[in-house]
Amino acid sequence: MSGPADKPPSPPTPAKAGTDRLIALFLFALVAFNPPLLRVFGAGDTLFGLPLLYVYVLGAWGLVIALSARLLERGGRG
Repeated sequence: MSGPADKPPSPPTPAKAGTDRLIALFLFALVAFNPPLLRVFGAGDTLFGLPLLYVYVLGAWGLVIALSARLLERGGRG
């Protein structure tokens, strides 16, 4: 006897997939700007004469902005 519980799960809708990706991006940003991780890059090293902490923060910030723009422009389809 097969019932509704035997039905395979349907794929997520595009809106749900887009929401999931934005939540994942938020969690990535939360981890990327976490003070213990920032302390690792704030050790005083330099990269091309710039403090490594500044390079990391600006690079991670740019990555978050680029990924969020891509997700929001495509409407969660990519």
